[in-house]
Amino acid sequence: MEFLYFPEDKTEYIPGIISVIVIFLLSLVIMWLLVRASRKQVQQLEDQGYTVTHNKDSDKKKES
Repeated sequence: MEFLYFPEDKTEYIPGIISVIVIFLLSLVIMWLLVRASRKQVQQLEDQGYTVTHNKDSDKKKES
């Protein structure tokens, strides 16, 4: 018994490729929706009077 199965009929790969493409596209849509919702929440906070700062160096330690 062979450990890996590589079919000689390459059309068996088509359902796998289609499912990978669908999952990739769905993940892009979900990320887009999350970014959109995040921007909406930031706008709501700014409308309530809060100041929103984006600190890109939050992971770096401040040197004194």
